[in-house]
Amino acid sequence: MNTRISINGRGRAALWYLGRTRACLAAWLGLLAWSGAAAEPAALSVSGITEPILDVMLATSVPGIVAVHQLKEGEPVKAGEVILELDKRLEELEAARRKLVMENRKTDLDATQQVFEKSKGVSKEELDKRKLEYEVAVVEHDMALEQVRRRLIVSPLTGTVVEIFREIGEACEEHQPLVRVVDTRQACFVGNLEPELCARLGLGETVRITLETGTAPVSVSGQVTFLAPVADPASGLLRVKARFDNPGQQVRPGLRATMAFD
Repeated sequence: MNTRISINGRGRAALWYLGRTRACLAAWLGLLAWSGAAAEPAALSVSGITEPILDVMLATSVPGIVAVHQLKEGEPVKAGEVILELDKRLEELEAARRKLVMENRKTDLDATQQVFEKSKGVSKEELDKRKLEYEVAVVEHDMALEQVRRRLIVSPLTGTVVEIFREIGEACEEHQPLVRVVDTRQACFVGNLEPELCARLGLGETVRITLETGTAPVSVSGQVTFLAPVADPASGLLRVKARFDNPGQQVRPGLRATMAFD
């Protein structure tokens, strides 16, 4: 037996109203969910450059002529290793002369002290004079050795020789840069942020750094090590630094990069 249900005008109006109410409710719930998602802070990024963690220019405190390159550009260097030497022949001869004088003064002192202790054949004043002469000779010998050392360019860090600015036979002035050495085992991202964005960062916070290598981008994890306490007067921006490890020196500092943070 078939059953028919007839809907009059009022019924159709009620059904239309019910459907409209459901549609409005669904739209309102969707808008509420979108508003909640939009309220969550989005990830931010800032562009900048990368730098080696240590980058030093080495110079001597004396003028001279470049005599020897112990290392070449691109070669690794250890802390304390000599990279370049100035002509030091005269200084070495002076150091040798001062050493002979020092040894002679030591011999005189020992002989005088022996006579003084055994027979009192010399006065206390004479013994003190010999001691003073020997001590002065020791200091003068040390000064001569220091003059020799000042003609050596010694690396203060373990890294790579990047540039040598003077060839063998060329003259240099005091405090003139002669060698550049970098340590790329760690690198540093350097960028500039709007002041209001710095509130989203803290020292020691972990960030994601993406480097433009020219082929495929490389992404590494870094740590914020510096937030400028003052803004740049010209741009109003704050400088930020983040350090990251560079095992195997796969990343070449100096490339552009992007730092992302929440």
